Amino acid sequence: MASAAPRARLTPPTPAMHPHRKRARSPPASGSLVRCSSSGNGAPRDHRRRWQSPAAGSPGRVYQRHRAQQYGVPSRRWVLAEEALTSDGDACTIMSYNILADNNAHYHPDLYLDVPWDAMRWDSRRRLIIREIRHWDPDLEVDRFRDIATEMENRGYQSRFKGRTGDAKDGCATFWKSKGLHLLEEDSIDFSEYNLRNNVAQIFVFELNRAQKLVVGNIHVLFNPKRGDVKLGQIRMLLEKANALAEKWGGIPIVLAGDFNSTPDLNISLHDRRQLSGLDSSEFALYDLCSSLKYQWSGEEVRNATGSSNVMVAKHPLNICSSYAMLKGNSNNRGHHGEPLATSYHKKFLGTVDYLWYTAGLECSRVLDTLPVGFLRRTRGLPTREIGSDHLPIVAEFVFTESAASTDSDQEDESDEDKESEEEATRGQHIYFSSDSDSSDEVG
Repeated sequence: MASAAPRARLTPPTPAMHPHRKRARSPPASGSLVRCSSSGNGAPRDHRRRWQSPAAGSPGRVYQRHRAQQYGVPSRRWVLAEEALTSDGDACTIMSYNILADNNAHYHPDLYLDVPWDAMRWDSRRRLIIREIRHWDPDLEVDRFRDIATEMENRGYQSRFKGRTGDAKDGCATFWKSKGLHLLEEDSIDFSEYNLRNNVAQIFVFELNRAQKLVVGNIHVLFNPKRGDVKLGQIRMLLEKANALAEKWGGIPIVLAGDFNSTPDLNISLHDRRQLSGLDSSEFALYDLCSSLKYQWSGEEVRNATGSSNVMVAKHPLNICSSYAMLKGNSNNRGHHGEPLATSYHKKFLGTVDYLWYTAGLECSRVLDTLPVGFLRRTRGLPTREIGSDHLPIVAEFVFTESAASTDSDQEDESDEDKESEEEATRGQHIYFSSDSDSSDEVG
């Protein structure tokens, strides 16, 4: 009798170690969406406004005080990289924001039982969302709803929208400041074409200040906690297509943003194949998925996760870092992985599912800290009359390091033996899923 297929296992991306470099700093955000900064542009930072984190234990870590929001929630603070100095490099600020599509909120009222009815109204939430985006003034913003496009374009942003298939009315949207970012190429993924449900993803190539190029990917992964195989398949395809586009343009850096609907501390050995997202092991653990049972993997599920029913180890060619995890500190809002403790909160989940990942050629110079978990608990669920979505926007500033051209030149001078050694080391970092041990479609 043929034995059952082994279970897949997800290994979180290993943070890449880059040499310390001086980083560019853009002025504090003053009130729009995505901002580009380059050598000689923008006013210098006022370092007198910095203050030491009240959480002792990270002497190199500083926070930057920011003007308080206009509504009654705790101020969010910029967490700066330890060597927060200026340089001649270009910088780009990127926001990822799941703004909770109105139709999803309407069809899943059980997730928002404790939310005041007026806080769920789209016209109210839209005003709060626009205010939030303007306040942090990013250069490039990714979300999943089309209704804010007109207001964004009136403020100098261009946009692209990719709608989900089937009966869904929402999708993924990407906005960028046309003044500093020039769109060179765009692509999208309709996962229904690969039997991976009706989610979508966007991939773009931008040129910053007519100098640096980067790939930006935007995705909203399937929510259904029972279909971890589909989640892994969607993420795998995004990684593969983003890498292909980056290679096409000469090995340029990549930023991947979105709601990945999985938790950062997922240990597949503790879950069966129907619990691969980690959502059921969140603080509330209200998804009753029969955790005492162990389900065998079918050929279709293996194919969804790895791309082939005969392949039990799926690989991707990217050495990915997490922007928030790279800036580890002793913040009350950060977990032991360095990721925020919570980026989303509704009746059945409190935890982190939103990420900003990046590759070599970029460094993360600062991130916007999230709100305290204690404050979120007191709200009894998002959105509120002051917060327009059940997700918090996450924001990171990225600085370009050495150009791809100089990297290629250095590689040409290496011996064949050095190249072979480097390739072997790189292959060791490619494993994203492994299979050597046991292990409602859409809402938020």
